[in-house]
Amino acid sequence: MNVLQLRRKFPQLADEVTSLSGNFQRLDIDGKGYLDEATAIKATQQSENQPYDVVRQALREVELDSSRRVELEDYLGLITKLRDSSPAQKRLSTGLQPASPSGVVAQRTGGLGQGHVSKSSVGGKIQVQGSSANVTHTIDEDERTEFTRHINAVLDGDADIGNRLPFPTDTFQMFDECKDGLVLAKLINDSVPDTIDERILNIAGRKTKSLNAFQMTENNNLVIESAKGIGCSVVNIGAGDIIEVREHLILGLIWQIIRRGLLSKIDIKLHPELYRLLRKGEELEKFLRLPPEQILLRWFNYHLKAANWPRSVGNFSDDIKDGENYTVLLSQIGREYGCTRAPLNTTDNLQRAEQVLQEADKLGCRKFLTPKSLISGNSKLNLAFVANLFNNHPALEPITEEEKVKVKVEDFDAEGDREARVFTLWLNSLDVRPPVVSFFNDVGNGYVLLQAFDKIIKGSVNWRGVRKPRSLDNDPTKNNSPQIVNPDDDESESEHLERILDMELFQALQNTNKVIDLGKQHGMSLQNTEGSNITRGDRTLTLGFVWQLMRKDINVTLSSLAQKLGKKEMTDEIMVDWANKMAHKGGQKSSIRSFKDRSISSGVFLLNVLKGMESSYVDDELVTAGDNDERAYMNAKLSISIARKMGATIWLVPEDICQVRYKLVTSFVASLMATHEKL
Repeated sequence: MNVLQLRRKFPQLADEVTSLSGNFQRLDIDGKGYLDEATAIKATQQSENQPYDVVRQALREVELDSSRRVELEDYLGLITKLRDSSPAQKRLSTGLQPASPSGVVAQRTGGLGQGHVSKSSVGGKIQVQGSSANVTHTIDEDERTEFTRHINAVLDGDADIGNRLPFPTDTFQMFDECKDGLVLAKLINDSVPDTIDERILNIAGRKTKSLNAFQMTENNNLVIESAKGIGCSVVNIGAGDIIEVREHLILGLIWQIIRRGLLSKIDIKLHPELYRLLRKGEELEKFLRLPPEQILLRWFNYHLKAANWPRSVGNFSDDIKDGENYTVLLSQIGREYGCTRAPLNTTDNLQRAEQVLQEADKLGCRKFLTPKSLISGNSKLNLAFVANLFNNHPALEPITEEEKVKVKVEDFDAEGDREARVFTLWLNSLDVRPPVVSFFNDVGNGYVLLQAFDKIIKGSVNWRGVRKPRSLDNDPTKNNSPQIVNPDDDESESEHLERILDMELFQALQNTNKVIDLGKQHGMSLQNTEGSNITRGDRTLTLGFVWQLMRKDINVTLSSLAQKLGKKEMTDEIMVDWANKMAHKGGQKSSIRSFKDRSISSGVFLLNVLKGMESSYVDDELVTAGDNDERAYMNAKLSISIARKMGATIWLVPEDICQVRYKLVTSFVASLMATHEKL
């Protein structure tokens, strides 16, 4: 449009069209004819003196095209919306008013991608409209604030995005900053170092001045698949949801990433003094199979008991929201820092909560919780607070050398078998309930395996005769979470194990026998395996069974490709042949005979497979000869990140490639084959 047309379209701005057009051109440094949304919001914030969230929502009311580019006409439309005194503007004017004494927060928000509009909310909960008019999602203000603070702290000074920090903790800007995938990728690496090879991230200024939608999608593919690889549940979120800034999904993903990092430190290798939490007659390995939340509760109660306090905690909400148990815990672990029980003398819960956090500040641990979220019993923020306390001040007496020998702490692998780790991630990706935490314990009742069977081979399970855990409904697809159990001190070992399995032994055997029968019906080799082997946690036979089940999943996933090749099912021979052809296309001179071939250990072969799939994804300058352990590891890590950037679901870690773990390498190639079909 020319100036006259713009004046007619925006009569309110008739006298300013020329000057505003000049402002737009100055912002459009490269002369592209458009601005990105972030630039438009920031500039308009300043020129119109409006809060971030108000400008953000006004931009959502401007009809941008699918490219999300803000052209001159859109820019003028944005300013018009902000100055308009229409009902739309009245809605926007409530944008950043502080919470009233009643706790009502009137805030309207909107993702930069889909224009989600929120409604006024109560108690610090923001209702964000979903993809349709009758769907809303809840954003907890305290969670948004505390997670933003965490991101600001751990990513401060980052070479690639440090200049974008800190993000305001009282606006929705943090969600918008996640759009390109970089913040989330960096957060994943902070929680679980080395998960993502940051050399392959698409970063503005590295090879391109700004990121386009495809490059952001690649980054977010890497984020989603890497989150899966560290154990996050991402069943309901994809790369597009991040680009479209679906706030409730991004907040949920951020929490899972932060939670993974906090709980990963509850590890016997890092804290051998966890041995102190064992009960009489309890074996260390069985104790460490408990979910980390239960270990944290055990730790909490250990200190409450040591302080001769009559109460105990069994959850991260109701049992601690009055602040009394926190007061005793902090005084017990922080005595040398000056922590006392003084908050117990305060009768008002909100005032006591503030005093509790002041005590935590003496330990350098005033993080994640606010007085309001403490007394409201926010389980996520309380879990994060307790985990942070444990990670910094476990306050457990170090074990002696004699005790180390006795309990074999140094020889115990807290992560468990690598195959068990991969199978755990794979089963959870199927959205089984309850989620698998301790592999051998959690598959021992057969219920999870029956769900997996039914998801892989639809309708294969007759649920009428299945014994379900008492904590779940009859519907195996319902998204229920297991209750956190706090065993009594006098509970026997057998009772404790029963509560972990959540079933009587004979009920578990009914399920696992059904699992074995299903396996035989569908061609699995199970001559020496019975249901009792799975229920009792026989490592070799249980791993062997679940591998065959995972292999069945691979066959189902690749069935269409097998049919194209004129084969009944996808065999190892077909997969090896495919991998060799792709590797040769990528420049590989030699071939492998099987997925046990030692030449795979250098990482070069798999990188050539990836290059054969799509050459633009593999930068030859990043590939090493793989002729020593360090270089082979770098190649393996690079291949995993490239595969995930393509959108492949990869469960293994670099060591699995370097050590040529046959089953895990097979699953890697299978995922590449499935991804190649979609490219």
